[in-house]
Amino acid sequence: MPFVRIDTLRAGPERLAALGRAVHDALKETIGIPPDDRFQVLADHDGTTGTLRCDDYLGVHRDDGIAYIAITLRSGRTPAQKRALYRRIAELAHAYAGTEPRNVFVVLTENESADWSLGEGVAQYVESPGPRD
Repeated sequence: MPFVRIDTLRAGPERLAALGRAVHDALKETIGIPPDDRFQVLADHDGTTGTLRCDDYLGVHRDDGIAYIAITLRSGRTPAQKRALYRRIAELAHAYAGTEPRNVFVVLTENESADWSLGEGVAQYVESPGPRD
C-alpha cells in the first residue's frame, strides 16, 4: 500500500499524469503491488506561488524538469528491490513523460502496518483482536 506524492515544476497535467503512471507501473513490476493499489497526490507548481529547488548535489545536474517522488510504504523490501524500483521509475518516467533520468529524485519512507488506516477509522493491516470474553 504505497502512498505516492509527485511534485513537478510547470509539467502540465499530461506529463504529471504520465509520471504517476510510471511510478505505479514501476511499483507493480518491481515490488509486486496490486494493480488497484494506487494512492497518489500529484502536484504541479507554477514557479510563482509554489516552486521547487534543486542543486547539483553528488554531481547530478538537475534542472526545471525535476520530479520529486516521495513514496511511503510498509517496510520489508530489500536493498536490491529498492534499487530496481529506482531504476524502473527513471526508465518509465523517461519513456512515459520525457523526464530525463537525472531529474528523477526518489525518496522512500518505510513504516509499519499499524501506521496505516485506509478509511473507516480502521487500521486494516493490523490483525483484529479476537472476541472478548
